[in-house]
Amino acid sequence: MNAFDYAIIAVYLAMLLGLGYFFKEQHSKKDYFLGGRQLGVLPLTLSTMATQLSAISFISAPAFVGLREGGGMVWLSYEFAVPLAMLLLMVYVLPVLYRSGVVSIYDFLESRFGLSTRLLISFVFLISRALATSIAIYATALILNVAMGVDFFIAIAVIGVITLIYSFQGGMKAVVYSDAAQMILIFSGVAMILLFSLRNMGGLEAFLANIDPTRLTVLRTGSWGLAGDEWGLWPMIFGGIVLYASYYGCDQTQAQRTLSAKDENSVRRILMLNGLARFPIVLLYCVTGLALGAFAVMNPDFLAQVDPQSPDTLVPLFIVQYLPNGLIGLLIVALLAASMSSLSSVVNSLSAVSIEDYTRLAGKKLEPDSYVFWSRAAVLFWGILIVALSVFGGAIAPTVIEAINMVGSVFYGPILATFLLAILRPGVGSLGANTGLLAGVGLNLYLWIGQPQIFWLWWNVTGLLAALGAALLTSAFSGGMKAAIRPVDAGGIAGVWRRDETATLLLAFAAMLLIGWLIPHLFGG
Repeated sequence: MNAFDYAIIAVYLAMLLGLGYFFKEQHSKKDYFLGGRQLGVLPLTLSTMATQLSAISFISAPAFVGLREGGGMVWLSYEFAVPLAMLLLMVYVLPVLYRSGVVSIYDFLESRFGLSTRLLISFVFLISRALATSIAIYATALILNVAMGVDFFIAIAVIGVITLIYSFQGGMKAVVYSDAAQMILIFSGVAMILLFSLRNMGGLEAFLANIDPTRLTVLRTGSWGLAGDEWGLWPMIFGGIVLYASYYGCDQTQAQRTLSAKDENSVRRILMLNGLARFPIVLLYCVTGLALGAFAVMNPDFLAQVDPQSPDTLVPLFIVQYLPNGLIGLLIVALLAASMSSLSSVVNSLSAVSIEDYTRLAGKKLEPDSYVFWSRAAVLFWGILIVALSVFGGAIAPTVIEAINMVGSVFYGPILATFLLAILRPGVGSLGANTGLLAGVGLNLYLWIGQPQIFWLWWNVTGLLAALGAALLTSAFSGGMKAAIRPVDAGGIAGVWRRDETATLLLAFAAMLLIGWLIPHLFGG
């Protein structure tokens, strides 16, 4: 790196601070947490994708495809469930949440089940999301330290402090617009890495000649993930549907974006675009991973620098050793941007949930200006806590992208079950909902510790089914417990199956399967 690279990084960070200052005028909770419900479809879509296609995906997905033992293009099948999950959310979940007018989606659960359910599920969200984000920050700082020589604590400080300042000042508007810019940077950065990896290995022919054929399989139809085998097609689809439906619809960090849309049609368009646009981006990540893996095989000295037990340093090492100055600075910005997009999204959502929970417990109604003040204080608190936890973070899986998804898979199924019960089963009360949530999380923790041969993507399904079963049984034996605080309007329960949306997303799912089948033939000759 030279002065030009450092100048690029400094300019970008200054622009982020300026963005927070530009949007600093916030006068109500809907201004601060929902951008006044005036944000457009495109920035919200980019922001939504940036939150998950973050630094972890930018760094770890190519490493999984190119070098991780047992990895390869099978990662692409993780995306097959996205269109199906978006369809589920379009019809049954997010339109109802949007019409309810809530800031924290857990407000909606309180209106159905009471304060106990709201506090229980928001506690699960706060703990799981703070833990997952601290691992992500740790991973980014460690990679910057190992591959680029940036001091570990300085890396954490840069990521944390800059993000907190613009999130603290600008609220959801600053988060969304910075995320949109960061998504463009991330996509451009991965494309540049692919082009330079091809150039440095001698072009497309050299790439195709050196691909490991064992890494080309996408559809592992013979694997069910029940006997120590991983990455089978069926757990990827069924577990993925639950994971993505819960993440995009029942996780405050993502649902808060769709709730910021101008109207319900915009909500559906955001979901539609996510169902269609994610796949090409992840396909680019995966092809880049194939190219980097082939390049590493052709260059043993470079391969020797990558820890085989922790391949996540593959991308940063390639950036600093094989890209020209200026572009190195831009791609380091992409790394920082991706990590910051995750942290900014999370601290804003954790603040929304914790402040709403506090006002419920204390029985206080804060004035608008006071609400914004304490919301900013909560952003600061959660940001500092996550950054502090990230210092002590560590890997729990061969790649960080797996670790993040493992943590989420413990909770996603039970959380989705709770929202589905709230919307579709008015006969279930708070006792049933709480019992179901605890039963689902408890079963998944048992599977993690006691049944490690079961692939972790199944936890999403087992958690969902256990939570639904326990909730329905508890409600049946307790006489129904039908007294909801505010029953959901029956007119809001039945979703709208629009033929064009349904056909488009089902065709997208079929096209993804076809591409997955074709990839071994296209790249393997």
